[in-house]
Amino acid sequence: MIKISEKALIDLEFPTVCSQLGHYCITDKGQEKALKLKPYTSYKSIYFHLQQTEEYKSSALQEKPIPNHGFESVDEAVKILNIEGSVLELNGFRKILNLSETVNIHITYFKKYKELYPNLYRSTQPIEYTTAIVDEIRRILDKFGDIRNDATPELFKIRKAINVAKGKINSSFSKALSKYSSYGYLDDIRESVVDSVRVLAVTAMHKKKVKGSMLGSSKSGNIVYIQPEETQQSERELDEAEYEEKEEVNRILKALTNFLRPYAELLKEYQNYLSEIDLISAKVKYAELYDGLLPKISTEKEIYLKDAYHPLLLINHNEINKKTYPQDITLNESQQIIVISGPNAGGKSITLKTIGLVQIMLQSGMLVPVHEYSRICFFDKILTDIGDNQSIENHLSTYSYRLKNMRNFLKACDDKTLFLIDEFGTGSDPELGGALAETFLEVFHEKKAYGIITTHYANLKMMANENPEIVNANMAFDSYTMEPLFELKLGEAGSSFTFEVAQKNGIPFSLINRAKKKVERGKIRFDKSIAKLQMERSKLAKTNSELKSKTDETRKEQEKLDEINSKIQQKLESYQELYDSNQRMIGIGEKIDKIGLQYFNNKNKKLLYTNVLKIIERENSKRVKQTRKEEKAQREKEKKVKEEAQEKVEKIRTKKKKEKIKDEENASKTPDKPKLKEGDSVRMQDGRAVGTIDKFEKGKAVVNYGMFTTSVSEEQLELVKRAK
Repeated sequence: MIKISEKALIDLEFPTVCSQLGHYCITDKGQEKALKLKPYTSYKSIYFHLQQTEEYKSSALQEKPIPNHGFESVDEAVKILNIEGSVLELNGFRKILNLSETVNIHITYFKKYKELYPNLYRSTQPIEYTTAIVDEIRRILDKFGDIRNDATPELFKIRKAINVAKGKINSSFSKALSKYSSYGYLDDIRESVVDSVRVLAVTAMHKKKVKGSMLGSSKSGNIVYIQPEETQQSERELDEAEYEEKEEVNRILKALTNFLRPYAELLKEYQNYLSEIDLISAKVKYAELYDGLLPKISTEKEIYLKDAYHPLLLINHNEINKKTYPQDITLNESQQIIVISGPNAGGKSITLKTIGLVQIMLQSGMLVPVHEYSRICFFDKILTDIGDNQSIENHLSTYSYRLKNMRNFLKACDDKTLFLIDEFGTGSDPELGGALAETFLEVFHEKKAYGIITTHYANLKMMANENPEIVNANMAFDSYTMEPLFELKLGEAGSSFTFEVAQKNGIPFSLINRAKKKVERGKIRFDKSIAKLQMERSKLAKTNSELKSKTDETRKEQEKLDEINSKIQQKLESYQELYDSNQRMIGIGEKIDKIGLQYFNNKNKKLLYTNVLKIIERENSKRVKQTRKEEKAQREKEKKVKEEAQEKVEKIRTKKKKEKIKDEENASKTPDKPKLKEGDSVRMQDGRAVGTIDKFEKGKAVVNYGMFTTSVSEEQLELVKRAK
């Protein structure tokens, strides 16, 4: 069973995620669920909820989207239904009607499109589909939520009597109004309403002349309000009918409440279902803020995060148009624990929180900000020690608190645990605390737990360097500008750049030298060596980038020159053909001119025809030879093209055959091993040094380790990081 502590959720800021998620819920119940969201307690449940979220996301691409799921809470109505003899108010029936109709629409929709949404359809399966609630409420209430006139025959009869009484009142009142108005007994306003009763506005001096009941007067006393005698009988009839209506309405509502009472539990199920759909919808809307997606869920025990972002940081930076740096993180059997070192403010803690928050969000059924090629497995426990670790309540120092935390870690840690520890081992004497931290790390490693720690301790860096399953890493840091690059580099430890950062921040050089003298020479040399390596790597990376840029520019220039040369060559060939054609035409013209001159002198037509015919036949003979030559050249060209095409096809077939054999061999040795490419960072399967693939030569990869290069078989290499 999966059990992730509340402390881990707080350390990784998951409550903040839940709070932001709640803003995208459209119902109060959905918002409550968002605020209480926790990682699910079984792998099956996690996968089911992830698939539901992914299905809801895919609905945006469908022609008919998922129906609206909004509703008002019916908690109060359900409480009343559970009290025997109680009666619901009209508003309660309206809410129940809306809830029931919405759920029925959802059940029908997902049944129709169950092939598209199999997991969302599964959520509707346990819920009883019934139209009884909707039918009965609709029989009693109209579309405005008021009781229908024909809800019962008795109500229909009563309301008819009410309308008749109101008609009589209006008719008799109108007659009285006309009568006393013509006598001049009424004030200018003529009439008014007192306690919902129409009355005549009689001037005080004429009040005794108007027959009826006096119901009040104006503040000045100049006007007296009298209900005319003619309307009193009809008013009594109306009061009786309205009383009967009220009694009948109460009886109807009581009967409808009794009808709904057995459905109280079903209404709870309805509400729970729609609030769950609301939560899923909110997860999809929230994921749009950080381009969240569902990575491949691995059945192997591995984490391969490509272009992973810290969700909260990404959302915040997007709002202010600030760049956020992604991270590539890999944990597997051969890379069990990553030890990140380097200066503060370089992004170590963010990297730690990124993997933790992504993992918790995923195990809570949420989409995460990673590349689609990422692979993630699930963990039973996620243990964290991040942030301020001083316990004021328990009067514990930072180190005492951390030791207590480590004791819990050691007790809970197993092969299905992911642990994340920031500033591992701090809070005590560096040597003694470092030794204890090294022992703890050994235990985590022995228990096959996966984890990431950040530290400044040299002994932990050395331990990672000596243990094949524990990998050193550092956050890239520009050693010249002393600015962080926010990029995780695997394979080597990071320098703390303590003295360099101090110097940059204005600490006098004399004080830095005095401090250096107080530190063991070996430690300074070790840190200096690491710093030097990072500087060299930074320099090499910069040089490589510049060379690559220049190579690209040269290649582009060469392509342009080749294109220009090709065009010039084509033009030269065209000019040569034109020149040859012109020369031939000039030669024929000269011959014709000579024959013409002969004809001018001898007037011999027969000789003329003979000479012209000879010229034409000679030219035709040349044309025949030229045509044959061109046809032969064309046949040779076609033959060559055909042979080249055949050769290419054979090469492709041979290549595919070789690739198939190679893939089969690779599959039998190391399943799902990624194909290596130029520029990829790699290392030997039994080594720790990381190099870059320069090229592939004779079936081997040429790996550049900075100081030297070596040819290695691809099977002996494993991928550390893809080339950008």
